[in-house]
Amino acid sequence: MPFPEQFLQELSDRNDIVDVVSSYVRLTKKSGTNLFGLCPFHSEKTPSFSVSSDKQIYHCFGCGKGGSVINFIMEIENLSFPEAVEFLARRAGMQVPEETRNDPQARRREQLLALNKDAARFFYGCFRAPGGAPAQEYAMRRELSPATVKKFGLGFAPDTWDSLVNAMKQKGYSEGLMLQAGLVRKGKNSGVYDTFRNRLMFPVFDVRGNVIGFSGRILGDGEPKYMNSPETPVFSKSRNLFAMNLAKKSKLGYVILCEGNVDVVSMHQAGFDNAVASLGTSLTPEQARLISRYVNEVVIAYDNDGAGQKATQRAISILEKLDLKVRVLTMEGAKDPDEFIKSKGADAFRNLLAKSEDHVDYSLRNLQSKFDLSSPESKLNYLKEAEAFIAGFSGRAERELYAMRVAETVGVSADAVRQDVERLRKSREGRDKRQAEKQEMNLAGRSPVKTIRYENTRRAMAEEGVIRLLYRDPQLFDNVPPLSPEEFSVPALGNMYRVLSAQSGGAPSMATLSGSLSADEIALLTILLQKPETTANGRKALSDYIEIMQTERQAQEQSEDLLSLAKNLRKKKGYTDQDGN
Repeated sequence: MPFPEQFLQELSDRNDIVDVVSSYVRLTKKSGTNLFGLCPFHSEKTPSFSVSSDKQIYHCFGCGKGGSVINFIMEIENLSFPEAVEFLARRAGMQVPEETRNDPQARRREQLLALNKDAARFFYGCFRAPGGAPAQEYAMRRELSPATVKKFGLGFAPDTWDSLVNAMKQKGYSEGLMLQAGLVRKGKNSGVYDTFRNRLMFPVFDVRGNVIGFSGRILGDGEPKYMNSPETPVFSKSRNLFAMNLAKKSKLGYVILCEGNVDVVSMHQAGFDNAVASLGTSLTPEQARLISRYVNEVVIAYDNDGAGQKATQRAISILEKLDLKVRVLTMEGAKDPDEFIKSKGADAFRNLLAKSEDHVDYSLRNLQSKFDLSSPESKLNYLKEAEAFIAGFSGRAERELYAMRVAETVGVSADAVRQDVERLRKSREGRDKRQAEKQEMNLAGRSPVKTIRYENTRRAMAEEGVIRLLYRDPQLFDNVPPLSPEEFSVPALGNMYRVLSAQSGGAPSMATLSGSLSADEIALLTILLQKPETTANGRKALSDYIEIMQTERQAQEQSEDLLSLAKNLRKKKGYTDQDGN
């Protein structure tokens, strides 16, 4: 283990899991001693993410993820185990033992972040140099001030093949590292060339202020118009948002979601320092969850064209699942926020924000525009889609309110629409319940973690019991003949036994195990520890579990011997098929 057990235990003690998780997830629903919230790792409407203050673990009953506070930070921040430990150590004001700072993965990430930072400085220097005239002229046309250019670290990638390559080599960076960062590409003659050429460069920062990648806009003719860094160990388009590092500090209390980087830069310049944008993709659930860490409200300010309206509907469906308040900005006389602000001013845009529609009103209005309500057939089609939309609302009062509004629009009784909506909702609830029951049945006799399979349920259940007892009272094993990990039919449980047996002292904590077990193994262990297991008659229970393991193993070996014998007899008699079976 790269970190001392005592250090990891203290780290866990000083980073209470409820406090840490609460900075990412709203934990409001209580069940016993556990807190519940919407899972930050998958989209859901009903809270299935549980945090135990007593056990200092979390578990999602929906996606199966679970573990200690260290595992949570690894998952939510996309960090390795050593990086998550350092993250939590900084949070608690603890010093990480020097002898543990030798993780190759963490070192490589540090090198990539350092390279990106130097590349951003290089691009910024090129922007300010005489050769940066194309980028300077573009910034002037878009009315971007020098202060804004500096604030966002905007740069220029020269229209050459190796300017960045040579500059970074002089700083000691290898071609291999530049390739891994996505800053260069392989050429035909085994060399490399710059990925970004003749582009206005936007450094992409994570919420901790690290340069993790780049977005470049072409300054001449050519495609693509925007180019983003590829996926790297430090950059993921789907998990980050342009300017979120700045917007998270805004005092406005909500986020404005835009389509393009220039929109965001212009809006920040106009005083709207809460603007962010996706990185060349539609809004993703991961990006929505990132927003939900900092605010409870989002205003969508996408372009007015068909593609923008489509993207708006997709963003609404993602954001509302996180219980965020969503409003939609409708601009007239301008295609995007940047154009609106330049033509009508910041005050006009501020007034427009104040008048932005609730996402339900926007969606119903958008839906209505697709139908000619002068036709009875179209009215019925609109009514059918509107009722299905309203049936998805969780609040009864909200369903009734919008049912009345739709009924008035179509000219039918409100009671008829309400009854249809409630019937649709009950049908959905029944379908969801049946699906949940089916999933529960499918899990019976299998590992609760999808990637771990149980071939022999009885034997695996006994192995689970051994793990629970070993975790809760290691002293039960003092007078028991040692088991070997190979005696476990489930490799994950065998590895847990190996790791737990090697622990020194008393019962281990989940935090001390996080660096020795895989994410799936930690998730499985989290689930196992929530099952009842008393140590009051532990030695008898342990003996019974071991006996079941041995009996089932012997039965399986005998079965395999019989199958082998039957196969050999068939071969002797010439009863083999084409595959020799």
